Amino acid sequence: MDRTKDTALFATRLGQEAIALERGAESSLKRLSFQVAPGSDLGELAANLQGHGVATERRQDISPGVRDALSFIDPKGTLVEVFAEYEFHDFDSSDAGISPLKFGHVAYRVEDVQKLTDFYSDVLGFRVSDWVGDHFSFMRCGMDHHTVNFVRSDAPMLHHIAFEVKDWAALQRSCEVLTRNRIPLVWGPLRHIVGHNIAAYHRSGDNVRVEMFCEMDQMRDEALGYWDPRPWHEEVPLRPKRWPKDTWRSQWGFGSNGQGFEGHF
Repeated sequence: MDRTKDTALFATRLGQEAIALERGAESSLKRLSFQVAPGSDLGELAANLQGHGVATERRQDISPGVRDALSFIDPKGTLVEVFAEYEFHDFDSSDAGISPLKFGHVAYRVEDVQKLTDFYSDVLGFRVSDWVGDHFSFMRCGMDHHTVNFVRSDAPMLHHIAFEVKDWAALQRSCEVLTRNRIPLVWGPLRHIVGHNIAAYHRSGDNVRVEMFCEMDQMRDEALGYWDPRPWHEEVPLRPKRWPKDTWRSQWGFGSNGQGFEGHF
């Protein structure tokens, strides 16, 4: 959608900006953007953040699709941009590549999971979907089971980024496209337990872990346990909970017992 000597902005075929690449000395996540409801008052949001001791800055034209945004730094040092209005790019009907539907979620390794979880919940209004033990939180800002994840680590860094594809057939095709381009999978295909999405992971040229997924839990009514019905749920109704620390990471797929991947995943 936009390119300069040191940057490139990409959108999905549906016209939603998804990821910006910037030339740098190392691969890391520099910025993260979220949309609030169209028509929302960014000034009111700024006042709320400032009431929590968070300094904000109003920024204009942060991308071709976002003309007005509010920016601030979250507790782990990431620049966060919040916008209300978005101008869609043209629909692209071509059928090249993997064609993700959207940027799905991002996961971080952080030293203090509870601190980040509290900030995103109490200050930004995210909801906790699930915990694994006390070291891994899953949070959402819509119906998708998770939009951000925080996992405890002594070495803070980006854990992975994830793109949603249409369905299991599209996920299979994405694996074939990666194979044709000599990009091996590092984990999967598999079905996760927490979130229940089908997923396959590879690494980008900058060694960033990238997940393609589909069939993630849709949390339509948390109180009643009415998540999008899935025959593989462990219990019905299913509600947010704290899973045991030793919960397996996948129900089926490569390494379904969740063991032996810490070295390369």
